[in-house]
Amino acid sequence: KEWMLKVYFCFFFPQVLLLACAEDLECVPGFQQKVFYIEKPFEFTEDQLVLNLKFDDCKGNNKLNFEVSNPDFTVELDGNLVALKNVSEAGKALFVHARSEHAEDMAEIFILEANEKRGALKEILKLEGNPGIPRQKRAILTTPILIPENQRPPFPRVVGKVIRSEGTEGVKFRLSGKGVDQDPKGIFRINEMSGDVSVTRTLDREAIATYELEVEVVDMTGKTIDGPVRLDISVIDQNDNRPMFKEGPYVGHVMEGSATGTTVMRMAAFDADDASTDNALLRYNILKQTPTKPSPNMFYIDPEKGDIVTVVSPALLDRETMESPKYELVIEAKDMGGMDVGLTGTATATILIDDKNDHAPEFTKKEFQATVKEGVTGVIVNLTVGDRDDPATGAWRAVYSIINGNPGQSFEIHTNPQTNEGMLSVVKPLDYEISAFHTLLIKVENEDPLIPDITYGPSSTATVQITVEDVNEGPVFHPNPMAVTKQENIPVGSVVLTVNATDPDTLQHQTIRYSVYKDPAGWLEINPTNGTVGTTAVLDRESPFVHNNVYTALFLAIDSGNPPATGTGTLHITLEDVNDNVPSLYPTLAKVCDDAKDLRVVILGASDKDLHPNTDPFKFELSKQSGPEKLWRINRLNNTHAQVILLQNLKKANYNIPISVTDSGKPPLTNTTELRLQVCTCKKSKMDCSASDALHISLTLILLSLLSLFCKSCA
Repeated sequence: KEWMLKVYFCFFFPQVLLLACAEDLECVPGFQQKVFYIEKPFEFTEDQLVLNLKFDDCKGNNKLNFEVSNPDFTVELDGNLVALKNVSEAGKALFVHARSEHAEDMAEIFILEANEKRGALKEILKLEGNPGIPRQKRAILTTPILIPENQRPPFPRVVGKVIRSEGTEGVKFRLSGKGVDQDPKGIFRINEMSGDVSVTRTLDREAIATYELEVEVVDMTGKTIDGPVRLDISVIDQNDNRPMFKEGPYVGHVMEGSATGTTVMRMAAFDADDASTDNALLRYNILKQTPTKPSPNMFYIDPEKGDIVTVVSPALLDRETMESPKYELVIEAKDMGGMDVGLTGTATATILIDDKNDHAPEFTKKEFQATVKEGVTGVIVNLTVGDRDDPATGAWRAVYSIINGNPGQSFEIHTNPQTNEGMLSVVKPLDYEISAFHTLLIKVENEDPLIPDITYGPSSTATVQITVEDVNEGPVFHPNPMAVTKQENIPVGSVVLTVNATDPDTLQHQTIRYSVYKDPAGWLEINPTNGTVGTTAVLDRESPFVHNNVYTALFLAIDSGNPPATGTGTLHITLEDVNDNVPSLYPTLAKVCDDAKDLRVVILGASDKDLHPNTDPFKFELSKQSGPEKLWRINRLNNTHAQVILLQNLKKANYNIPISVTDSGKPPLTNTTELRLQVCTCKKSKMDCSASDALHISLTLILLSLLSLFCKSCA
């Protein structure tokens, strides 16, 4: 208990018991006490002694030098820490770095409120309830070890000590944990006999900030006698990391005319050092602004938050009067709270002054002229406007409209997306004879609405004077197409119709002549003066030039202009059918076996190129048969088919049977066709017609074919 109280007083009252705290320790290079706790006063006064630091490199302290993290304090050569001026706020900790020819070390002074100091005492003594009564008696005593990062060789160096209250005779210390026998291995080790803890290499707090080790006391066989007891090692941060801007590029936008103090964007840097120390306490500053007009100080950055705000009046934040709507700020972030000793990092912030629609578009002139030929469509004139707003925004893009002079909707206007010009077009052909002049009133606006204080003025409207030029237009047929119905086979020279074409150019008093343009069958002619169309050949409805009973021809009407203009007219002649085609018979060849039992030889069909009623029903007849006996007969099956039947078996030979077929026209037409009948020898389902110049063919196929035709006819 007495030993623990001594540790407490060494930590909290070093200026009183400094020699007593160090008298039992052998010389270890560095601060003889590395951690101090002092109670925060109301104010540190100028030249006030805060405490005395004892540094010994064990070799005379040649060229000893002290550095303090807070510039309001200094350490004199005798180790006295004093304030250089009255200081009311010194932060929560001070760091003192000492360096001589042979050693260097870091001491840490924690500035605590009164309640924090009492809490620290309770933690060290592990008290509960009555002060002064230990909660647990331990044979192994450890205190936290603080090691500055980035120490330079030589290594290993002693950084702390573990004490066994019951002595170390016949026992030894064993250290374990991450940094000893766990990765990263070999950073720390302990003297088995003395309990000195050493570090073997330079530490990096940003890699590992704390190590939690365990200390045991074992006998010579390795059996644990005491422990394990936790040993905490903390790496003291040094300012070895510059602030870094990691989230770039940094681009901010602010609307032109914004009020002073408008927040544009926030810059945030990162410092890998300990966030609880001034090593990572950042302050921001604007180093440079480009361009510098209209003011070299257009923006301000909050040194603590990093917020960039406008500091000029709204009138100066006018995009249209600026040298450039883009500003680049070089931003510096400095640690150590912005002190001169702090490390810095920089980044560029780009600020774009966004446009608002504070300028109405204006036509470059009040009146535009355009000339267009009648009958022509397309763009006739481009209307130009000026707008001082940003061309990349809807505050610049123009929208045109015709507000007067377009009752027939003959004109349209659209915006050219590249030039912002208004492209005025004729969409319905103009007629010189109806109107030779047109006057349009055009209005231009922006895609985006104007801000409340701005309105569209007289310059946002313009007049377009359009002159229509007369063009020699081709004659026009009335009607077009023309239609007429005629019977086929009308006499050559018959009049079909008289065409009528007029010249739209009523003011030019021109004459018109007619000619045939396309007459596929060569059946027609036209009187060039009066347009009478007549026939030069027989009109045949069955001609391949006739489609769906309609014959089509084209005619030209040509005026007397210079050069002459031409109009085309289409004539459709619907041809009525006349019974001028005899029916035809099929098939004209049939075969039968000389010993056939079924004497139904063949089913005949008839067809006619004419239309009903000049076609079926057809009448089938046999011509008069020669010889004393009748050999065959013909039976009508339906309107278009009949069947030839043998009355007896015939000898192998060729027979010609004359058959006449008559249509139903008025008057009817008859056609006589000879049916060639081959009587063949049939053996083993094979037909031999060689003697009759017949082909060998399967009898079965013939019979099946006859049966199929008969069934279809019956149906």
